[in-house]
Amino acid sequence: MTGLLVSLLFVWMIAGAWMAIVQDDLLQSVVGFSLVSLGAVGQFFLLQAPDVALTEAAIGAAAGSFVLLMGVRQLGRSEDKGLK
Repeated sequence: MTGLLVSLLFVWMIAGAWMAIVQDDLLQSVVGFSLVSLGAVGQFFLLQAPDVALTEAAIGAAAGSFVLLMGVRQLGRSEDKGLK
């Protein structure tokens, strides 16, 4: 059962990373980054490291996402490709 959960969290993190890379909308890229961080939180809990999981949740998922969202707010949502 734990192996299945680890695999699902791994797929969750890969999907979040893929989403963060391919999106033109920077807000959706931040959401992808947050999915990767939340997947890492789950992995740390499964590895029986709740202190590391809580730190990742507080710093990686919450504070990191907040800083990136403030950057998106200042810069705008769309990424200018420049080669169109």
